[in-house]
Amino acid sequence: MSADQSARDAAERDRLALEKKRERYVWYYLGYFLFGIHIVAFVMIYAVRHAK
Repeated sequence: MSADQSARDAAERDRLALEKKRERYVWYYLGYFLFGIHIVAFVMIYAVRHAK
């Protein structure tokens, strides 16, 4: 019973570590996405304000 429990605990720890890693990647993706949207918006504002 003890070996089975420790195997389940190890699997749960691995699952939580993977979930934490994936969540960090999601936050990185979101950050880069929002940063990119702002860059595009500033370029568009510049283009509109300097159009003849």
